[in-house]
Formats: sequence, C-alpha cells, structure tokens
Amino acid sequence: MVKKTRKPGWVEFVLDGPLALAWYFKDEADPYADAVAACFPGAHAVVPQIWPLEVANALVMGERRQRSTEAQAAKWLTYLRLLPIAIDDESSTRAWGEVIGLARAHRLSASDAAYLELALRRGLPLATLDEKLKAAASAAGVPAFAP
Repeated sequence: MVKKTRKPGWVEFVLDGPLALAWYFKDEADPYADAVAACFPGAHAVVPQIWPLEVANALVMGERRQRSTEAQAAKWLTYLRLLPIAIDDESSTRAWGEVIGLARAHRLSASDAAYLELALRRGLPLATLDEKLKAAASAAGVPAFAP
C-alpha cells in the first residue's frame, strides 16, 4: 500500500481488515461494509501496519478453501491499491505498550487492539464489523464510523 496524502474536507476513519474483506468475499457481504465502501473516494482510511498482512492472509486462505481464485484476488488488490488508505507508521512501535495494554483491558486480540489504539491515538472513528471490537471501542470512547 502506498501512503496517500489526505485532501481537505475528506472524512477520515480507521478501517479494520475484516470489514474490507467483506467487500471481497461474497458470502461476507454486509450492508454496513457496503456503505463504508461507498464513502470512497471522498473518505480517507487509516490502517495499522498489520492490515496488509491480514488482508493478504485472508486472500490466500480464501484461495486454499476455494472461495476465490488468484486472478480474482489480483483484480481486487488492484482496486484496493487505488483507494485512499494510509498505513500508520507508528502502530508497530506501540505493539508492546499501548496495544498490549488495550488487548488486556478489553480482552481483545493484539491485532484488534491495534485498530483500537490507532483510533484512540488519531481521534478517529472506527469502521468494523466485529462486535467485540465495537464494544471495546465504545467503552474506550471511540465512535463507530457512520458512513
């Protein structure tokens, strides 16, 4: 993913991996995820450094489980690369501090806590389909992204 410069007036939010994958896997389609996708290109998403690995892993696993093909994944990745999604360059340096603290406090996985930490640090709403992450975000004062 290439870092993109945010344009004035854009809506900004933290985008979690599973929500983005709901755009790809037909059996995971969701109205909220579709509404988030419809916000582009007028929105700007920020993701932690783990995001590209989560997406890549899900695509590979989808191919292995015959949910999709390599050609379909390549086409979708071309689309994804064009979206204004920036990878936060601080998330890995916070993994053993703030992230692990949030994971412990809210009983989250470290990867889910990375999204929460990023939203808290940047003061951004969070776009997720994960109910446990939504609850943790709400408890921490992070609003849900409203497309």
